[in-house]
This record gives sequence, structure tokens and C-alpha cells, in this order.
Amino acid sequence: MTTSHYVHGTDAAEQQRLTTMNRLLNDRCLAAARLSTGDRVVDFGAGLGQFSRAMARATGVKVVGIERSAEQIRGAMSQASLEQEAHLLEMRQGEVEAPPIEGAEWGAFDVAHARFLLEHLRDPLITVQNMVRAVRPGGRIILADDDCEALRLWPEPPALAPVWRAYQRAYDRHGNDPSIGRRLVQLLHQAGAAPKSNTFVFFGSCSGEPDFENYVLNIGSEIAQSTDDIVETGVSREMVERAIAELGTWRKAPDSAIWYGIFWAEGVKQG
Repeated sequence: MTTSHYVHGTDAAEQQRLTTMNRLLNDRCLAAARLSTGDRVVDFGAGLGQFSRAMARATGVKVVGIERSAEQIRGAMSQASLEQEAHLLEMRQGEVEAPPIEGAEWGAFDVAHARFLLEHLRDPLITVQNMVRAVRPGGRIILADDDCEALRLWPEPPALAPVWRAYQRAYDRHGNDPSIGRRLVQLLHQAGAAPKSNTFVFFGSCSGEPDFENYVLNIGSEIAQSTDDIVETGVSREMVERAIAELGTWRKAPDSAIWYGIFWAEGVKQG
């Protein structure tokens, strides 16, 4: 079986980053997903389960979340319990390449969803094929993921560009794909689904917006969490620290802007 490598880890700082990112992004992703009442959803790579619960609220049906990390599952259920939403989520531990889906469940889901997952897999097609297998004929497969080359900050902090390129090479070194967003429609086709739509979910901000600081902190945290991997590509630790420090200064400028989008593609299982 192929294995995945999550470059950011699962420690407390990463869980806080994911929690903030979910708050910033979930409403936009939920609007793009266009879920219907009664839809049965399986969420591949559910992480902390925050978007899984958002989908459950939209459909009125408990979402099955598949997650490899026991630590993430504990965090997911802790957050769900604190918000009195444990009834919306069933977390199952397992690899997305061989998901813990019961025999009768295969082909029974209305929607299979994966966000920020495929970029961390050595062979993402296996997982997309499992997603197609999981839904009924006519069921939907939703893929949302990064294409790190799409990130633009302006005016650009001088140290960011070489560090961001090294951040992407850190994915490559583990056999992962930091530009997988552009491949999503192709993956749907290769997995046997009929591609139906593709778009961007905007994930940017500019100085003056209330959450701008959190967007900047998210970029800095991604880099900081991946420092060891970045350094292994040949960029110095001092350069990484300089890029993070420059982001801290840059976010206070009145003309700073982040331009980025989550690549989004949807396909349908043919029956």
C-alpha cells in the first residue's frame, strides 16, 4: 500500500492553524458543495472534522469522516463534544488508500469529499478511485486542494519567494504534489468519474479586512511547521526565519494583499 506524508504534523500548533483555517474557509466551501438535505457524505481525510460537521449540519445526516491520525480523531471528537455536535460526526481511523468502509456501505453514499488531502499522497488516484467506489451511481465526488504556485503576495516580501519554492520542494521530496490542484479534473476522469465542473474557492484577503492577520499567520505557520523539511532542500534555517519575520512586518502595511484560491473540481459516478 502507498503511504502518505503530512508535512505539517499534528501537534497543538498545527491543530490551532487548522481550526482557524476552517473558520475562514468553511462557509465558502459549503456554498460551493451545494449539498442537499438528506445527502449521506463520506469525508476522506477529515482531519479535525470541522468541515465534516458543517456538511452534517447542511444535510441533517451524520457524516462519516476517515482520518489516519488517532491524535486528529481525538481532537475532532473533543471539539465536537465541546460544541455539542458529537452526534453529527462518526470518525473512523484508517488510511484513505484502504478506507474503513463496510461492505454494504460501498456504493451507498451520495457524496464523497476530500479537501487538502490529495497533495499529501504518493498515489492520489487510488484514493479518488475509492471515492468513486464509495458513492452510488449518480453520486458526486468533490475534490478541493492546493496548487501552491498560485499563491501571490503583493508587495512581495523579499525572502518569501525562495522559501516558498523550497516549501514546495519539501512536498516533492516525500513523493507528494504541491501543485495537485491543476490535476483534479484529470484525476476524476482517470478514476472513472465524469467531470462536471471546476472552479476556485477564494482564500485571500487584504490589509483592512478583519481577518487579514489570520490569513498571514496561516502562511507563516505553514512555513514554520515545515521548517525542517524546507532546510533539507538546501535553504538555510536563517532564510526561513527571515521569511517568517518579514511576513510579520508585511501584514502591518496598508497595501498588502494575498491572492490565492483553492482548486475545486466535481465529478459524477456513472451508472
